[in-house]
Parts: sequence; structure tokens; C-alpha cells
Amino acid sequence: MRTRFILIQTSHAGNVGAAARAMKTMGFDDLVLVAPRWANVLRREETIQRASGALDVLANARIVETLDEALDGVTHLCATAMIPRDFGPPTRTPREHLEPLAESDPPQHVGFLFGSERFGMRNEDVYRCNVALSIPADPNFGSLNLGAAIQLIAYEWRLALGGFPLNESVAPTQAADAKAVAGMLEHWERSLVQIGFLDPEAPKKLMPRLQQLFNRAQPTPEEIHILRGIAKSMADTRKGAGSADTPAAPSK
Repeated sequence: MRTRFILIQTSHAGNVGAAARAMKTMGFDDLVLVAPRWANVLRREETIQRASGALDVLANARIVETLDEALDGVTHLCATAMIPRDFGPPTRTPREHLEPLAESDPPQHVGFLFGSERFGMRNEDVYRCNVALSIPADPNFGSLNLGAAIQLIAYEWRLALGGFPLNESVAPTQAADAKAVAGMLEHWERSLVQIGFLDPEAPKKLMPRLQQLFNRAQPTPEEIHILRGIAKSMADTRKGAGSADTPAAPSK
């Protein structure tokens, strides 16, 4: 499934850079600019700064004079328009339209068409499209920055295509075995007795409750090590306090 993002008469260089960044984050790299305000827009400092490293998308981008040139090879064209046009293509939300489009057979060469920041899309350009995608924004304030609109459409299209796998923030951990948990609980029981928190003559349900707590928590071996260290520190602190409370031997 090939994908092209087409920007018509873009007036702000920064929006071209933002478009490149939005595309790259979703894995797309075919950008075509139709008669932008600046002939050197792909090399302007503001464009490069707003691209935030998506320089390969800028390097691959093309500038053409007409929409016909930009549409070469495109078989399914999507306009992005807030207001439906009379006699225009059907208006749908991105998710409603793009999910079935991603499963089309044979695969389409999809184009997403974005109008100028100053005057949006002309009716005649919308009429050329198969669908008008309307982002379901607040109807009282539906105006989106061009870069933001491209990011939303790129995200919805990538989602329809299957998305990217999530990267685990940390390596998966393995729970400590039952023997290690039992040893830690025995250590805690001794320390709790030593500090006076647990009465061995009337233990009640303290240790079974702690057993259930750690069964639910499924501590790792490293966490078991930490918990045993805490138990040792509690007992050592109690011993030190006991020594300090012992009266000193009378001097001779």
C-alpha cells in the first residue's frame, strides 16, 4: 500500500517541516508540494528546524507546479476538509474510511490532499477526490494547524495499516520462586518478633496475610533481596537500641 501526502500552496515553511516530522513518526516518506510560497522551502532554516531530524523526508520530497503532477500514480485520493461541499465526495471520519481502505484488494496508491493554510482547499480540488475526510473536532472550533492535521491523518492511516509494535520500556521481569519467597517471609517473621511487632505467642493471621500479599505482588529476585535487607536492618536497629538502653557498668 503506497502513500503520498500532498500539500497545496503551503505558505509557511515551518509547516512543511512539521509535515515531514509527522510523516516520519508514522513511517511515511512520500511528500509532494504543489506550488509552495517559497521555491527553496525544503532548504529553509525554519523548515529544517521544524522537521526535527526528518531530513530524509525533506530530501525525498518533490516540488511541482500543478496538482496533476502531484497525483501521478495515485489511485485513491482523500481530501481533508472541515466543511462538506455541495456535489462533492462523501464526507467521512478518517477511521470510518481508512480501516476498510487498508484492506482493499488490490492495494491502492493512496494520496492525502491538504489545502493552503490561508484559504483551505478549493472546491474543484475537493471534487477530484474519492472522499473528504473530516477530523471529528469541536464544531465550534474545528480549525487545526496544518502540521497537526497531517499528524492525525498519518496516525489514523498507520493505525488502519496495522500500526507499529510497542517497545517495552523495560525488559520483562521474572518472579522469584516459592522457595525464595518462603525464605524471605521466615526472615521477616524473625525480625518482626525481634522488633516487637509480632507476638509469637499470639501471631494471629499476620504471616498468612503477608504470604498472600507477596503472592499477589510476585516480587522479583532483586526485590526479595531488598526485602531481606530491610528485615535485617530492622533487627540490627533494634539490637543497637537495646545496647544503648543497657546501663553502663559502674566505674571502679
